[in-house]
Amino acid sequence: MTSSSILGLVTAKHLNVLPFPPKSSPPPVCDMAPSHAGNGKESGTARVLGSGASGVAELVVFHPVDTVAKRLMSNKSKVSKSTLSPIIFRDYASASLGRKFLSLFPGLGYAAGYKVSQRIYKFGGQPWFNDIISRNYKDDITRLFGERKGKMLIQATAGSLTGIGEVVLLPLDALKIKRQVNPEAFRGRGVVRIFMEEGTTLYRGWGWTMARNAPGSFALFGASAATKEMLGVSDYSKATWTQNFIASVAGAVASITVAAPLDTVKTRIQNANFEHKVPGTTVVKDLLRNEGPFAFFKGLTPKILVVGPKLVFSYTLAQSLIPLFSNYV
Repeated sequence: MTSSSILGLVTAKHLNVLPFPPKSSPPPVCDMAPSHAGNGKESGTARVLGSGASGVAELVVFHPVDTVAKRLMSNKSKVSKSTLSPIIFRDYASASLGRKFLSLFPGLGYAAGYKVSQRIYKFGGQPWFNDIISRNYKDDITRLFGERKGKMLIQATAGSLTGIGEVVLLPLDALKIKRQVNPEAFRGRGVVRIFMEEGTTLYRGWGWTMARNAPGSFALFGASAATKEMLGVSDYSKATWTQNFIASVAGAVASITVAAPLDTVKTRIQNANFEHKVPGTTVVKDLLRNEGPFAFFKGLTPKILVVGPKLVFSYTLAQSLIPLFSNYV
């Protein structure tokens, strides 16, 4: 049984098997926001508050770097020392240092909605999928892969399912990217008017997003779990700050590298004007013809440089705040 077969089994069966208990454990209690370790100590409210707060903090600290990465990925000309500043700072390339820094916060409102929702979904969704797979398929997976490898595979597969479902947040991500790299597309329109006028066009690139998220999230949670196993951590929820840092860096680098080509294609599809629908295949052909295969990895360096501290920052903060909030809610 491979990870793809596990995805198929869960997708096809989990709605029907949830009411039935596993073979050798007491009947499960269905909870839309189960605890990270399945120990029932953290409420859904605590998880939302803790992960949401980590998303807000992460946004304030790392949004400028994300803007730089998106603008580099969207740039279709050759990057040199003389063109780097205009590419990154746009109209503020010759402005003061303070104005340059503030210019890296476009679309902050959309970014806040996306990042907070994403973190709540990611921190709550992956453990939920992990519990579903463990409750219904753990015995089979353990028998095929062994307990240690099976546990890592379950973590990775749950992450992949979470990443696929993340497509529901695509409109907020699309608006954030457009504000970062193509603000002219808004032409003075507010967010409500854009949603009413654009409708399903905000889901442009959804297929490429799912194609990026599935292997990317698989690599993120899988590499993180594998690293913790190498560090001797059997209960992932009890990892120390240092162990979480090392595991997060390993998982993040693996995830971003694996997903980089599809992420570049997705970004270019999303940052086009609303009225111009650009197929992903056209983006790939133009990119290969005009920029070469290495252009798929544009923006990878700044993302890798920030992804380690970004993930360890949000993960550690969430894991600290969730237990704190669980004492009150």
